[in-house]
Amino acid sequence: MSSNDGERGLVEALKDPARRAAAFPLLLDRYQDRLHAHLIRLLGNPQDAADCAQETFIKVWHKLDGFEGRSKLYTWIYRIATNEALSLMRSRKRKPTTPLDDPERPIPEPVAVQELDGEAIEQALDRALDSLPERQRQVFVLRYREEMPYAEMAELLDLSTGALKASYHHAVRKVEHALKAQLGLTGRLPDAPSAGAGAKHQDRENQPGG
Repeated sequence: MSSNDGERGLVEALKDPARRAAAFPLLLDRYQDRLHAHLIRLLGNPQDAADCAQETFIKVWHKLDGFEGRSKLYTWIYRIATNEALSLMRSRKRKPTTPLDDPERPIPEPVAVQELDGEAIEQALDRALDSLPERQRQVFVLRYREEMPYAEMAELLDLSTGALKASYHHAVRKVEHALKAQLGLTGRLPDAPSAGAGAKHQDRENQPGG
């Protein structure tokens, strides 16, 4: 039996109220780990990802009657999960941070890139993301952390590819500026969202089936 046949049988069972309760654990076994990994990349926090995955599957349970089969089952669940993650990012309550242009903000001592650890960079990145407008933050997270193709982002966010590329470009410049200001870098930030990162994403989209 092919994977498509297996999914078709699972969907038929999930759409049948008499078989749904027995079929739902099969859906969890098939997609839960994959979805959790997606949400960790998107949110950057395992606990947030676990909470978001739980909320996603609750919504999947309640929305199964509305699944029309126009996309693959995982694609449908993936969109629900991504929207849940974006909602979580919008609703998070962040502690106030000192604006980057605050004259009272201490100027960091210059440090070499190699002296920074990954945790320091991730914390600085989270603070930089907090300073972005909501749409730029969403686009940056989907593109940079999740490496989502622009075509998929356009469908998810209901924006044109051109608008998404412009938002990502502006977000990248703001994030790079914020990171350098926060960390006092004297060299290039490792794994910074730069032209090289964009090329990597473009290569991914050009691959067959990407």
